[in-house]
Amino acid sequence: MKKQSKKLKIKKSVSNRFEVTKTGKVLRMSSFNRHLRRKKSKKQLRRLKGKQPVLGAFAIKIKKLLGRA
Repeated sequence: MKKQSKKLKIKKSVSNRFEVTKTGKVLRMSSFNRHLRRKKSKKQLRRLKGKQPVLGAFAIKIKKLLGRA
């Protein structure tokens, strides 16, 4: 019999904050969007809506924590 390699554990805190698309992009939510929204302009709130891509080496680290790389 073959010796099985150890299963990768997924970091739950990372899986709650980030998501990986089918093409492999890592997305995150914008910050400064939860509270004190009244004093922010409508333009700023529209810009903060939606998900932003994570770039570079940080995206690779997140994929490893999610067991995708």
